[in-house]
Amino acid sequence: MPAETRPPGVATVDPGSVLLPGHDVPLGRYTTVRRLLPQRTRRLVGAWCFVDHFGPDDVARRPGMEVPPHPHTGLQTVTWLLDGEILHRDSLGNEQPIRPGQLNVMTSGHGIAHSERSPAEHPPLMHGVQLWVALPDQARAGAADFAHHAELPRWRDGELDVTLLVGELAGERSPARVHTPLLGAQLELAGPAAAGLPLRRDFEYALLALDGVGEVDDLPLTPGALLWLGSGRDTLRLRGEPGSRLMLLGGTPFEEPLVMWWNFVGRDHEEIVAAREDWMAGRRFGVVADDPDPPLPAPALPTVRLKARDRSGGFHV
Repeated sequence: MPAETRPPGVATVDPGSVLLPGHDVPLGRYTTVRRLLPQRTRRLVGAWCFVDHFGPDDVARRPGMEVPPHPHTGLQTVTWLLDGEILHRDSLGNEQPIRPGQLNVMTSGHGIAHSERSPAEHPPLMHGVQLWVALPDQARAGAADFAHHAELPRWRDGELDVTLLVGELAGERSPARVHTPLLGAQLELAGPAAAGLPLRRDFEYALLALDGVGEVDDLPLTPGALLWLGSGRDTLRLRGEPGSRLMLLGGTPFEEPLVMWWNFVGRDHEEIVAAREDWMAGRRFGVVADDPDPPLPAPALPTVRLKARDRSGGFHV
């Protein structure tokens, strides 16, 4: 069949790489994020189904992040900061500040609610990422959970400083619990020489520039876009400005059907409808104690039936 027309702004790098532009989305009252997944042309990287990159923002005279209590189903949230501080509260009773170099992983299971706020006295800059991981069938209806990891594997490999958020890389293993073969790592370029990392050929990968400029496959990668690297690679080789930081995401292809709407990840229309009804009725998700604002109401459902989307979006490279 003939190849589909490539959407504007989607650039082919080589037969296995595609540069996907992000778009700005308001989050809460004061924060705008660059949404990099899902996109029409690429919805998943392994089980990573959602990627928001925010900042760096000057919040010295602003409230910073202010996201009132809201629900989640069928996913894990993975929060990582480069600058700033965010206070996590959830319906399990957890109240946990997160700071740069630390990792928050919240597992929604059948349902959880949480809020995310900058404390009243907060650093002048806010910069980080929040990612969602789709849970497989054996985990998505289980109990909710929350984990904070103040210590993570860190090492230098030549001109590359690596911090392992989730999964395994170069013989190291993260303490964060995930439910499918998955990788998340921050890479910081320590010098101008090209650096390399071993990859798994059965994983698909993507690379996000957090700050500075990196270069992969002869393409400069700057904040604001996601470089889809595909699968079948043994090694990632990159270079760029010293001090540049990038996020490497990977995993085995996630083949289960997904319906994503608002803060819910399900398998079909009926699951999403039931989750929305439970949230609006005050069932299932619990209460976020000590948060100053009422829970966010769910938006109205679309008038058409929600359907699972193709994981790749369907364009040919």
